[in-house]
Order: sequence, then structure tokens, then C-alpha cells
Amino acid sequence: MIFSNTTIKELHQALKAGTVTSKELYDASISAIKERDESIHAFIEVFDDQDTSVAVGDQILSGIPFAVKDNILFKGKKASVASKILENYVASYDSKIAEILKEQGAILIGRANMDDSAMGTSTESSYYGITRNPIDETRVPGGSSGGPAAAVAAGMVMYALGSDTGGSIRQPAACCGVVGLKPTYGSVSRRGLIALASSLDVIGPITHSVEDAETVFNVIHEYDELDNTSVPLDVRKTYQEKNVNNKVIGVPRSFLEVEGIHPDVLKNFNKSLEKMKQKGYSIVDVELPNIKHALAVYYIIQPAEASSNLARYDGIRYGLSEKGEDLIDGYKKTKTAGFGREVQRRIMLGTYVLSSGYHDEYYYKARQLRAKITEEIREVFETIDILATPTAPNVAFKFGEKKDPISLYLEDIFTVPYNLTGNPAISIPSGTNREGMPFGMHFTAPMFCENKLFAVGKDFENAILE
Repeated sequence: MIFSNTTIKELHQALKAGTVTSKELYDASISAIKERDESIHAFIEVFDDQDTSVAVGDQILSGIPFAVKDNILFKGKKASVASKILENYVASYDSKIAEILKEQGAILIGRANMDDSAMGTSTESSYYGITRNPIDETRVPGGSSGGPAAAVAAGMVMYALGSDTGGSIRQPAACCGVVGLKPTYGSVSRRGLIALASSLDVIGPITHSVEDAETVFNVIHEYDELDNTSVPLDVRKTYQEKNVNNKVIGVPRSFLEVEGIHPDVLKNFNKSLEKMKQKGYSIVDVELPNIKHALAVYYIIQPAEASSNLARYDGIRYGLSEKGEDLIDGYKKTKTAGFGREVQRRIMLGTYVLSSGYHDEYYYKARQLRAKITEEIREVFETIDILATPTAPNVAFKFGEKKDPISLYLEDIFTVPYNLTGNPAISIPSGTNREGMPFGMHFTAPMFCENKLFAVGKDFENAILE
């Protein structure tokens, strides 16, 4: 468990000093995977032939093993989004993230498991089989980035990269007792991320500590002129200059009264807030009247964008191809065989809300309400520093415990608002229940103010330890 007991900065210093080598770190990672991954199944594919002869210099991630979610492109490597429809797809180019990490000399250990096409909250829908929670293997690791979170929590890698469309980094991080960061939309390039919902998807790190999340973020948040959603650094700075750290945490109390939140989660949340008070933070209640509608808005916008993005998997250009009697029959057979039930469900829902006669009634209304929620969040940050909620309404649940889609969707109720608004957010472990399962504390900051998340997050980690 070498990766669980140190930081990236400490490993980097040890590599530079020669007290450890990248080969030793690589071997430690492979050894941990061999020891536990047969039962956990965090990985779809492990790369056990990587070159570890990297020269360690000032690049802070050089020589350090990491995992990547199976929807981020590395040239020459498969990227299947854990779906049958892209089972044998090999990336023909590097994502921007891959370019950055290759330049760093970071060592890619493998591609981690996820929900089929990144649609899910439990990593139960993967074409390659379920991933288990390393803390309790009878429970889910969360999703859709369940594989990356499990790999980090099990000490298989120092950090992992996932994608977050509605909570897919933060929710599994909470389930597995690690740190998960969703950066501001536009701060990390999406080029080479296989799209789910283009206005919501963000790449971010899963790590053992807030410090490590900060370290990885500081490497990957480059501006990318080839990504038209990437925001220039000087524009980001204007947002940061408007916000000063005044140590005021806002709590949307009425939002915490939703049906389905476990009493132990709420108790842990309030206890965590008290610890932040002892650190000199002020806790104030805030009103966000429309945030309660965020989940409904999300499940109109996300399926609509997904149905559009996934239309490209037609069985003709790449991926699975099933022959039919004619073109339409070929489409039907390819997509029926290639997509899992949850993906099919969301494609149908998305196609419906975009269809003639329903476009105005559902999709346009959802967009209008999204704009209203975004404005409310922007306004509340004029009076507070950070927003706080639990990460999820429950701890990691047992396999088979939640069978209907709605109960699974509700697991993202506290995370989806900030994909709609674009704000950065982080999940940090905040203790465990009587069964040893971790809770997650969720902090949200103003746009492009990840620095606030890191400052508050480090204070919170220290408060939890005291």
C-alpha cells in the first residue's frame, strides 16, 4: 500500500533523490493489482509492458503510475467506454490529457472499468463485468468512474483520471473513501474524451488526498486551443480575482430535506460542519429555490445530448457492426446488441425529449431552468465562499440492493447541480458509519476557483484528523 501512505510530491522527491525508482513503483502497482484485482476488477486491461526508464526531472508526475478511465484516448490503446459497441476500438490519436501526461513521463498502468458509456452510478452496467468496492466487496464502488476510484482506494495506483458528467468522479470517490475532483467546465480539455453529454462532461483526478488532487489538477488544467470549450487562462484569472477567501460556508438546508437521505449521512454532515467551525469557518444557511429541480433538469439534458452523441455508433464507420436486411435494420441490430439496457433507456428518453412536439415542452424548458439554477448559484457566491452538502444521500450500497433506475439516479442528487452550472466541486472522506463504510463531504466553489476547494479541503482533512 505504498501509494496510500505518501503523497505525489513526496514520491517525486524520493524519485529525484534516488531512494526509489520508477521501476520499483511500477512493480509495486502491478503487484497490488495481481493481489486484489481478480476480485475487485478495477481494470479492464493492465499494461504490464510499460517503459519505466523515464528520466525523473522537474516534471512532478514523471515515473509515477496512474490509471485512466476507459473513455480517455491514448493513441494505440483500446478505449471502449466499457461497452460492447466499442469493444475493439483502438484510439487513433492522443487526447490532450494523454499528451500532457506523456510529456510528464507519467506511467500508464491500465484502463479502468466504468459503467457502460459512462451511464450509471454503481459500475454494475459495464460490458466487462462489475467492479467491487475495495472496502467491502459486497458493495458497489459507485459510478460511473467506479474502476478508477477502486484502483486508487485499493492502493493499486497513486492517482487515476475519470470523467464527471453528473457526479461520476465525486460519487465513487465518496463510496470508496478517496478524494474526487470535478474541475470547472472549461478548465481541463475534453479533446479525446469520448463524449457522453458535451455540455456536462469534465475530466478530473481521483486521489488519496486533497494535496494530490491539487497536484494533478495543476498539471492537467492547460488551455487547449483545439477544444472550443476550453477557457483561456487569462479569462479564468478574472473569475479568481473576484473571489477572496472569507471562510464562509453556505449550506442549502432545504435541499438537505430531500426524501431518501440517510439519517447517518445527515448526522455526519452536521458533525463535519461543526469541525469546520472549530477551524474558524462561519456556517450560514442559504436559499437556492430551484436547485431541487436540478436532477429532473439533468435527466432531460443529459439523455438528449447522449442520444445525439451516441448516434455516431451506426455500425458503419467503426465499432460493432451487425448486418441487417437494410440500413435501418442494421442500425437497430447494431445498437440493440452493442448498448446495455441503461444506455438504451437514456437514448430513447433523449430522442423523445428532442422529438418534434416535445422539444419545446421538455428540452427548452430544461435549458431555461438550467440557466435559472446557474444564476442562483452565481448570486449565492457573492455572499459566501463555499457551498457544502453531503456528496451522496447514502453510503455505498450492496449489489442488487437498488433495482429500479430512479433510486440509482437519486444517488447523484447532490452532485448533478454543479455539472449543470459548471462550478468546480470536490468530494472528501468525512468519516465512516458503524459498518466502516465512508461518508463524503462535498464542497463547491465559484467558477475557476479550484484554489478555494484545495484550501478548504486541506483544512477539512486536518479537522477530520483532530
